[in-house]
Amino acid sequence: MKKVHLSVTNDLFTDQRVLKMARTLHDMGYEVHLCGVRRKDSRPFNPEYATVKRIPLLFHKKFLFYAEYNLKLFFHLLFRRYDVLVSNDLDTLLPNYLVKWLKRKPLVYDTHEYFTGTPEVVSRPFVHKVWKSLERWLFPRLQDIITVNASIAGLYEKEYGKKLHVVRNVPVYRKPVAALPAEELGLPADKDIVLLQGTGINIDRGAEELVEAMKPVYGLDNILLLIIGSGDVIPGLKEMTRRHGLGGRVMFTGKMAPDRLRDYTMHAKVGVSLDKDTNINYRYSLPNKIFDYMMAGVPQLVSRLPELEKIIKKYDTGLVADSHDPGHIASCIKTMVSDAGQWKQWQHNSLVAARELCWENEEKTVRGIYRQFL
Repeated sequence: MKKVHLSVTNDLFTDQRVLKMARTLHDMGYEVHLCGVRRKDSRPFNPEYATVKRIPLLFHKKFLFYAEYNLKLFFHLLFRRYDVLVSNDLDTLLPNYLVKWLKRKPLVYDTHEYFTGTPEVVSRPFVHKVWKSLERWLFPRLQDIITVNASIAGLYEKEYGKKLHVVRNVPVYRKPVAALPAEELGLPADKDIVLLQGTGINIDRGAEELVEAMKPVYGLDNILLLIIGSGDVIPGLKEMTRRHGLGGRVMFTGKMAPDRLRDYTMHAKVGVSLDKDTNINYRYSLPNKIFDYMMAGVPQLVSRLPELEKIIKKYDTGLVADSHDPGHIASCIKTMVSDAGQWKQWQHNSLVAARELCWENEEKTVRGIYRQFL
């Protein structure tokens, strides 16, 4: 069997895109190896379709994290036999490219975002210069490049003159099933749940305004905001909740496995994605959470970003917010939960859209790319 190696800079547990890719490659006949980072809170993870290597690190922040991980990843790849290398995002590309060049092995680059346009990079000029220089050196030398939507593909194509494959980060299709009882999940049965989920709940994702919209002054008295996942702003959101006395209105859980997350999603009345147009990466983002919401039949409230608005309007599955003003967000939520007929239509449309916006359709492109290496 041909061996394929996928590299990431997370601990793999909640990276749904990479895990879907791994399962598809396994089903094609590849022996799949995954490599990520071992963190203090990393949960045991041994999927039946891949072997997992988590590299322990001394440093877990900023430059030293990337330097240590890339060095260790380079030697991990150099002294093992793999037939195909897969780099996920720019922060794993250098060691993969160097090993590709040394061993003359094919390399697939899967960029999950417009990496050099993220706020964490753009806000630090020197850091941006380093990553952009690396991208400008390596990108023109790549052959097989994948990204997550047409807008980001267009940015790269314009900048580097390279044709990219688009594989959207959508879930594997699952038929609707009965939800577990709310009490079994620790959820109130007498409140409508507004859900924000994600593994990157960071700055400029609209989470602060969403929490603020739960203040009593905005009238969402029978609503529970459920925040599932992790991110840089989570500690601040918890402090906001405590400071404003919103403990009965906002609930946090940590990150959880996809199957468990689906159990909670099934109870949501509204699924939220409120990224701001503050940087080029967010402007053209298409978060996979909206597809998770659709699969569970949960109408969506999204910000007015091109890829999001295009999906919501095409399939008529929810509302597009005009601003991030907490009062406006609260008003949108009220509209969505108060009109039972419209909500039922959005729910129906979401379930219909999910049949099209599913991994079984996207993976056709994946199979076409990787078939050439078998």
